[in-house]
Amino acid sequence: MGHVLSMVRDGLMSLASRMGTERDKAASVFYAQPILTDEQIIAAYRGSWLPRKIVDIPALDSCRKWRNWQAESNQIGAIEAEERRLNLRGKVLEASKKGRLFGGAALFIGTGDADPSRPLDFERIGKGGLKHLTVLTRRQLAAGEIDRDPASEWYGRPKLYTLTGTNGAQVVIHPSRLVIFNGAMAPDEDFGGTLGQAGHGWGESVLTATFDAIKNADSTAANIASLVFEAKIDIIKVPQFSANIGNQAYEDAVLRRYTLANTIKGVNGTLILDSEEEYDSKSAPLSGLTDILMAFMQIVSGAADIPVTRLLGQSPAGLNATGDSDMRNYHDRIQAIQELDFTPAMSRLDECLIRSATGARDPDVYATWAPLEQMSEKEKADIFKTKADAARALVGSSSGQEIIPRQALSEALVNTFVEDGSLPGLEAAIEAFGGVDQIGLHEGVPEETTRQSESPAFVASAANTASS
Repeated sequence: MGHVLSMVRDGLMSLASRMGTERDKAASVFYAQPILTDEQIIAAYRGSWLPRKIVDIPALDSCRKWRNWQAESNQIGAIEAEERRLNLRGKVLEASKKGRLFGGAALFIGTGDADPSRPLDFERIGKGGLKHLTVLTRRQLAAGEIDRDPASEWYGRPKLYTLTGTNGAQVVIHPSRLVIFNGAMAPDEDFGGTLGQAGHGWGESVLTATFDAIKNADSTAANIASLVFEAKIDIIKVPQFSANIGNQAYEDAVLRRYTLANTIKGVNGTLILDSEEEYDSKSAPLSGLTDILMAFMQIVSGAADIPVTRLLGQSPAGLNATGDSDMRNYHDRIQAIQELDFTPAMSRLDECLIRSATGARDPDVYATWAPLEQMSEKEKADIFKTKADAARALVGSSSGQEIIPRQALSEALVNTFVEDGSLPGLEAAIEAFGGVDQIGLHEGVPEETTRQSESPAFVASAANTASS
């Protein structure tokens, strides 16, 4: 007797309902490689508002509040002036949009070097050395061979890019001179994407994974719009209509007759009929269509990872619904894009920008992304008061009750107020009048008074006075 081999599978099976068997209808469902050409991408972006918003909104929100430079006031002014001269914010926004749309875009860092195929040496850039920034898409910039050296800084990325210029001239550009925006991540460079060799070395369009959801929503909206025009249908019963329909003269007479009747009804609101004719009207039910459409819109919202309130620009629906949690999650996602995608990609550009603006590289100069959510003045005042009360509790009401040494807590509290901006100008005032450990010592104030001024309770009391 021969051996019988069988495959063992882990999962639910039901012979009665055919679930999990070969006759299960779900067994015929599988995923296919998506095909989305540049022509389809451009047509969708230009012809439908949903794809445009899915591409534009995260890019716009990533650049909306921009960055805060941490440096001396004169350095900040010079750097921000350089950003305005180069239109850096607008160029990053444009490159981000095109990267999300096409799956790849880049900012070319123009320094005036004769050979852009050489690596960029930002140490050699002096004041005004950053000449221009140019936005290029993957349609203009062809990626070269992928670097397979695991010890290379550019491992897994193209070694060079080729730009096709005017008259077919080609310019080779080193990747260190480009700020790359890749759109959605491609699963595997060797596997290939939806564009084949055209997308080699780049990412994928963010519309690739959301295209079916977008088409379903657009189709549903279009069908509902068509149904509105058919919501009311006039019905007229004509005697012997079926018996005479084969007569061409009769058909022409009927068409003329009811064309005239419809015209009269449209102008005067009166329908004239023969005594033997019967008139009726049927209305299509439209209730529930809004819920169906919104269900498709929510699917699009989930596919695009954009809250419905932001995607559609509408207020949250439902009892006690505020949408705050959705927007907080969305802002966290935008912050992740800024810190994990934009900051590494713009690191070389920032080095060039600082040197071009100030003529040198101060290691203490850096930028932070401004938060998308801004606290109200009341919320800021409540937080300020909470910190002051906490400091007062830690220092105690008299000497010897300190949980943390007074001087250490004083310095920590001052740093806190400087970092969160609770007391604008506090850092400059301390530099002008001396630190808390110097207050009173140079003015003949007794040491006991000086110690009192050092205490967090004194600092907190002064802070509360300033806030009030």
